[in-house]
Amino acid sequence: MSSSAGLPVNRTRPRDRKRRIQEAAAAAFARSGYHAVGMQDIADAVGISAPALYRHFPNKYALFVTTAFALVRQLIDATADAAEQPIETATDARAALDELLDDVIATTIDLRTIGGIYRWEGRYLERDDRERLTAEFRMLRERFEEPHRLYRSDIDEHERRLIALAALSVVASVTAHRTVVAMRSLRALLKEAAWRMLDIDPTVASSVPAAGDLLEQRDTASGRREQLVDTAIRLFAERGYNEVTIEDLAVEVDLTPSGVYRHFDGKPAVLLAACDRAAVSLERAVLHVRESSLTPDEALRRLCRAYVDHSFRNLALMRIYFSELGNLAPEDQRRLRAMQRAHVADWTALLQAVRPELGGREAAVLVHAGFSVITDQMPLLAERDDAVAARLAGFVEAVLGI
Repeated sequence: MSSSAGLPVNRTRPRDRKRRIQEAAAAAFARSGYHAVGMQDIADAVGISAPALYRHFPNKYALFVTTAFALVRQLIDATADAAEQPIETATDARAALDELLDDVIATTIDLRTIGGIYRWEGRYLERDDRERLTAEFRMLRERFEEPHRLYRSDIDEHERRLIALAALSVVASVTAHRTVVAMRSLRALLKEAAWRMLDIDPTVASSVPAAGDLLEQRDTASGRREQLVDTAIRLFAERGYNEVTIEDLAVEVDLTPSGVYRHFDGKPAVLLAACDRAAVSLERAVLHVRESSLTPDEALRRLCRAYVDHSFRNLALMRIYFSELGNLAPEDQRRLRAMQRAHVADWTALLQAVRPELGGREAAVLVHAGFSVITDQMPLLAERDDAVAARLAGFVEAVLGI
């Protein structure tokens, strides 16, 4: 019998356990959303017990905050050397911008599966933490603005801010989809599109007129039902789906909770009605544009403008359509995600018709980048009038390379 029998086993805690916890949490939050993830889920992913997890983080929110700041800090650290380069000429500035893009693209691709936390889940940060995170991203954006100021001295500071943000949005777009492209091609696509934004003339807007009510047609026969959907869209966008109750909806439309249930069998049914509204309106837009345009180029430009106009009028709806599908039943998720993929495929086909040198996956990457620019620009626009819509549509055209 071994002389060591009966002695306690000496278990060594992995030195990188905290990092592994953060990585598992980031992946879970990005994949399933903040509310759908429990501490036990993260513990299981790491292969530890929940009590062991709580020794590192007191609660889920603390882990969420740590994860969010760790991700943005990687972007800050990756661009530190390029940001410290001396810049004296426009040539130096262009070289600095090029290096910054390389650093951000490489880091973002590495973080691709977890970077989606920022786009939708950041709203669950408390106010002070959200402001700190915003300051971190402002630092990243300003690292682009400083050399761009010398590279493009003809642009005013408000336009420069939007242009730098758009270039970063192009890169960040890869965290919102899973289109598989060879690494070299993906980096080149993102870099070329980002440079088209950094080089853009912000005074040149899309020449396509407003889309009018192209995307606004819907059945309004059931007035109270539509009122409930409208209210739910607003509240879900403001607070997040999981923070809104049936009672909240009832109060907003002057009904009792049982009155809400006469129209919908539960909160998921209200969310489904909202998502269906978005999916159908986008599908209708593509069909109308294809039928009424003479060339693929005309159709694609009209679709850019129609998408911007729709987003301006339905900011809250578009937010929940792309962020809350995870709260639906699996079969509803599959159906709506299939509709989203079909919508992207329509755009992709048009872009390939205009730019036949692009493969289908490469075109899809650019389409997602265009969507990303619209999504990220909208909250920053003080006005959403016709001139602003035309300019933003011009941004999307530039991203697509048309």
